[in-house]
Amino acid sequence: MSSVKIKSALISVYYKDNLEPIVKLLAANGVQIFSTGGTQKFIEDLGVSVTPVEEMTTYPSIFGGRVKTLHPAIFGGILYRRELEDDVKTASEYNIPSIDLVIVDLYPFEETVASGASESDIIEKIDIGGISLIRAAAKNYKDVLIVSSREQYGQVEEILASKNCSTDIEDRKLFAAKAFDISSHYDSAIFNYFNESQNQKVFKQSVREGSVLRYGENPHQEGTFYGKLDEMLEQLNGKELSYNNLVDIDAAVNLIEEFDETAFAILKHTNACGVATASTVKEAYEKAFAADTLSAFGGVLITNKKVDLAAAETMHDLFFEVLIAPDFDADALELLKGKKNRILLKQKIQLTAKKQYKSLLNGVIEQDRDLKTDSLSDLKTVTRRQPTDTEKNALIFASKIAKHTKSNTIVLANNGQLFSSGVGQTSRVDALKQAIQKAKVFGFDLKGSVMASDAFFPFPDCVEIANEAGIKSVIQPGGSIKDQDSIDFCDKNDMAMVFTGVRHFKH
Repeated sequence: MSSVKIKSALISVYYKDNLEPIVKLLAANGVQIFSTGGTQKFIEDLGVSVTPVEEMTTYPSIFGGRVKTLHPAIFGGILYRRELEDDVKTASEYNIPSIDLVIVDLYPFEETVASGASESDIIEKIDIGGISLIRAAAKNYKDVLIVSSREQYGQVEEILASKNCSTDIEDRKLFAAKAFDISSHYDSAIFNYFNESQNQKVFKQSVREGSVLRYGENPHQEGTFYGKLDEMLEQLNGKELSYNNLVDIDAAVNLIEEFDETAFAILKHTNACGVATASTVKEAYEKAFAADTLSAFGGVLITNKKVDLAAAETMHDLFFEVLIAPDFDADALELLKGKKNRILLKQKIQLTAKKQYKSLLNGVIEQDRDLKTDSLSDLKTVTRRQPTDTEKNALIFASKIAKHTKSNTIVLANNGQLFSSGVGQTSRVDALKQAIQKAKVFGFDLKGSVMASDAFFPFPDCVEIANEAGIKSVIQPGGSIKDQDSIDFCDKNDMAMVFTGVRHFKH
């Protein structure tokens, strides 16, 4: 039968907020309520009659509350099939009551882990009875409605009120799906906690929040973002974020985290077309914009400092898709909101993920995020000429940008300003030639600038071309069997070269 009238309910929850209207609605419709412990007291305090589960099981709550609902009388009442004569006969024979509604949630395992609690406290938050009740009720959705989270209370109250405490098969199947979503997510969280120390090569990730995007990379592709985006970014203005917006925003956030000093970056298709550091956001923006005044059109902008009115006025006339900042002065925000489709995002937290995932072929690849940032202490000078302190700072600056640029890449810069980059080329020579040509187009004199490469030079051709352009200091990871050829050329031409020992490919 599609419609089931609820005559009895089992309620046992950790979170009791917003439960009161449902309890009172059930009571008003004559539903018998079974409950345990704190939930039982909560219901009694509402003046509603409740039957302790101990009366069903004839057992008290034992082992510090670890066992209270794990009993055939309860699970039989949930699982027996009302349409099967033998099941009905067995339920009657053993005096097992029918349970038509189960409202159960789970101990806050993930929250307890996140709080830094002790291992013993975390283990105690692994729910046994609750997860079993949820699975049992969801399995028997043809007869039972399962409510597995406080997030569902409002929807359940609406259904019960509109249908006089009856449910349809569509209702019960929907909430069964929600229940298995919750139970599988919960089990994944527990497994991943244990697997931190065991390191089994198993891919088990669960994200319960999904937002449908306008489309994917192109209008004929569907797209969805899975995650709690609002925990990281607050949208202050503009149209709905797109798939491509999110990909670029991810690249921008990763790049800007390399800098402690005031920095500004402009990205297009995940690559930086302008990056600069300065004493103010306005100055940093102006220097970043100067690197490529053409590509900045329609770009994604990001800074690591509050945007004030002076900075806002400078960038306001530029057409850009997105601006990300940790905060905005009120007058700056008001000005920037003048263009209604312009997306303004306030970044509330830094990135915390330690892993990256990508689907490909018929599976998924996983890797550690590249959390290594080259520093002055990493630099090993391999040429006779030592780079000056100014050059060293410029080399580190350029290396940070190269790390976040698609391979093969070459970055040309000075101390605090990107001049140009060669992006995603099939050869390092092509990347360098592209960077030199681009720097010339935008009026940069490369004499005395520095060059960063995301990987080693297999031949001395790149340092030869760089020297001809006036570049006199180079940073690269090293590691080629022909490193010495590049070093020898640098020594003959008064160039400085440093190795970092760390490659930063980005495919």
